[in-house]
Amino acid sequence: MHEQFEITPADRRIVYVKAVDVTELPQEVQAQAGDLDQLYAVHDSDGQQLALVADRNLAFRLARQNDYAPVAVH
Repeated sequence: MHEQFEITPADRRIVYVKAVDVTELPQEVQAQAGDLDQLYAVHDSDGQQLALVADRNLAFRLARQNDYAPVAVH
């Protein structure tokens, strides 16, 4: 028996959290990063960057506070 699943808007509210080396970012962002080697980018399903934060846990909390389901990207 095959069941058909309907995708609701809530199912599409996934964001992806990815570590980014500071050296790969524009100079103005590098200057703001201080002594950090990595930042964490939060992207939507279309690949648009929504946020850039200093801490992985903060990235996940930020996503959840905005009703997104965060998923780690390696």
